[in-house]
Amino acid sequence: MNFYMFARTVVKHVLTPLYRIEVSGVEHIPKEGAVLICANHISNLDPPVVGITCPRPVHFMAKEELFHTPIVKQLVSRLHAFPVRRGMGDREALRTGLALLKEKKVLGLFPEGTRSKDGKLKKGLAGAGFFALRSDAVVVPCAIIGPYRVGKRLKVVYGAPIDFAPWRERRASADEATAVIMEHIQQLLDEHQ
Repeated sequence: MNFYMFARTVVKHVLTPLYRIEVSGVEHIPKEGAVLICANHISNLDPPVVGITCPRPVHFMAKEELFHTPIVKQLVSRLHAFPVRRGMGDREALRTGLALLKEKKVLGLFPEGTRSKDGKLKKGLAGAGFFALRSDAVVVPCAIIGPYRVGKRLKVVYGAPIDFAPWRERRASADEATAVIMEHIQQLLDEHQ
């Protein structure tokens, strides 16, 4: 068992009973091939929660600051995270994300770019749309419905894949594609809250 799977098992055994995590829609995540999971962002625990509820290993962008300390850098790297400089178009992070999708892996994104303090879905950044348009990944929206309170139920809902063929054909902008993804996440939030 590799480090990622070991850590995933441990975290799953801790977080699932603690937050009474309820998962639905995992059948929407293809068993193989490139997948882009796009979720809302309400807590620092969102990446591990997506990681333990997705049946496949997930690679995440993580804020660059986490990679400044050698021990933390080694830990988050072994957990399939790679750095992104927030607030600017980080070409290296975009290249890394596309390479992962080309290798038929799962890339997890939080299109809002930062946590929502009030729990309401914010406008998404263009990066999610960029990956959706520039790859052949299956795009799966995900809603994390809190709050993160011990003993309270936390829901993780994976929605049906979004068909991006029409947007790819008409060469939509990354912003347009992100807006489509955010609409699907909002729809999941509205249906399951």
